[in-house]
Amino acid sequence: PVQSITESRQNAITRAVEKVSNSVVGINVIQVKEYHRRYYTNDQFFQFFLPFAPIRKPVKSLGSGFIIDRDGYVVTNEHVVQNAIEIKVTLTDGSQHDADLIGADEISDIALLKLRGFKNVQPIKFHAEKDLIIGEWVIALGNPFGLFDLNAKPTVTVGVISSLNQNFGKMEDRVYKDMIQTDASINQGNSGGPLVNSLGEVIGMNTFIFSGDSQGSIGLGFAIPAYRILEIVAELRTYGKVNRNYWTGITLGEISRSVARYLGLTPVRGVIVTDVQEDSPADKAGIQVYDVILAVNDQQISNRQAILDLIENSDLRGGDTLDFKIYRDRRIFTIPIRLEKL
Repeated sequence: PVQSITESRQNAITRAVEKVSNSVVGINVIQVKEYHRRYYTNDQFFQFFLPFAPIRKPVKSLGSGFIIDRDGYVVTNEHVVQNAIEIKVTLTDGSQHDADLIGADEISDIALLKLRGFKNVQPIKFHAEKDLIIGEWVIALGNPFGLFDLNAKPTVTVGVISSLNQNFGKMEDRVYKDMIQTDASINQGNSGGPLVNSLGEVIGMNTFIFSGDSQGSIGLGFAIPAYRILEIVAELRTYGKVNRNYWTGITLGEISRSVARYLGLTPVRGVIVTDVQEDSPADKAGIQVYDVILAVNDQQISNRQAILDLIENSDLRGGDTLDFKIYRDRRIFTIPIRLEKL
């Protein structure tokens, strides 16, 4: 029978695609891009003091996104809507809607949109647990090269989780950490689309690829994990931005050979605590003056700049915990410090 043949073609992948497809959207954006060109003049004064003229031009761009609740909130990558003067979202019924930018966070590369005057759209479900398995099937859905506009349906590609917890540190003005690596084909326009598991739950947001000399996918795609998306979106929805103001209450100094010798620390390494503010996170954790910090989160610390670099590459916020490897009284142990918002 025809019905049994159709049923035999159904599997976990097709069921997951059917479950999430209507929550995926295509995003078309007009962004303001700034270019620089030389002034059209032979005047040496202008060429010396004003070598390049800034030019701002509206350009069309595209990406993907997905609906997260019935009020019409849509998640995408920040780079998809950066400097946007117009955002239009296409749903799988073919309708196109204006969208407002509720909040965007460049560092995490996450943005939150809201469809204007549109409710009761089908939301997508998240799988935010940190129990993903390398090798499990995943599905990437999105709008590569604007194909969504042809039939109002997302393009589907399938692969596996290739690796987990990939930390790239700071890339331009963004920090990518705990990234999910997949070999599911991801191309231009897929940014902001969901990466889902075989149950049709969002485990990540497709964000960028490594393509080498190729112009397209070579099976090295990376997605922001679901738990990170939810953390950022919660702040964007409430405040329109992410609060990264926090404190530890520690003042640090470089450690000299003479001080290291006095403390019995060989070889010379780390940074020394010169002050701990009363009732600060560090004080509550038990950090003391003259403690030597050897490592933070398993990263060796050689000077104060090393700690600044670690902070810049970690996208820390109040509530996060840093593990400090401490040298004190010829003993080495670890003290966790929970950062507090200012």
